[in-house]
Amino acid sequence: MNIKMPLAALLIFLSLIVLTANGFASDNSWEKIKEKGELVVGFCAQYPPFEFKSETGELQGFDVDLANAIGRELGIDVKFKDGEWQGLIAGMKKGDYDVLITCMGKTAKRMEMVNFSDAYVDLTEVIVVRKEENKIQGKEDLKDKVVGAQMASSSERALDGMADQVGEIKRFNYTTEAFLDLKFKRIDALISGLAYAVVQIKKDPSFKIVGSPVSATPIGIALPKGSDALTSKIDTALAKIKADGTHTKIYDHWLNVSQDNAQ
Repeated sequence: MNIKMPLAALLIFLSLIVLTANGFASDNSWEKIKEKGELVVGFCAQYPPFEFKSETGELQGFDVDLANAIGRELGIDVKFKDGEWQGLIAGMKKGDYDVLITCMGKTAKRMEMVNFSDAYVDLTEVIVVRKEENKIQGKEDLKDKVVGAQMASSSERALDGMADQVGEIKRFNYTTEAFLDLKFKRIDALISGLAYAVVQIKKDPSFKIVGSPVSATPIGIALPKGSDALTSKIDTALAKIKADGTHTKIYDHWLNVSQDNAQ
């Protein structure tokens, strides 16, 4: 009896080692990318300053520069594929993209569906109104007001979180549409990421940011669920980029903004 018990425990222990080894062996997510020599990055190029197309059609923005920096660190080429925001995760599951670098918030719901890298920036959500608007100074003034936000975004989540403080919520496919409705007085205010709001206000100074930020969301790189090897490689590359100052340069170029700059 004293001999059998340790033997049984040993067999269980060895089985666990085999199962664990098989689990790691089955995750060849990084090996596939390395063999291919290319990382296909999915995003929605309609969200400056994170990603957008210039007048000449060139892809630009924070996420573009970050993805290219990660590619250099990993020693592989980066290919960008533009897609509809609402279909990006489903597209990655189908294999259309290897990763998503598209200002995607690390939410509990999304983390059930995908892997996420470490956060590479925090996205602050703010209230935007027309420049001549004086009655709305913060979220406490949104009662009985129509407030807009982009669907399936951190802005929508922030707005849903304050639903009892607004009169009506209007949802848009893109934040650009919300700004257009705000301009023509079809809504009273909108919730937007600070950096995006500043870009829009620089283009059209008929808007302004009011009050304090309503929320902040950590933004990460989304990867297929279970692709732990690739996630680890991405995190290592991201850490190196942060340590050597590359991340700071990219951040300062695209996102170093303040509400004072916007008004």
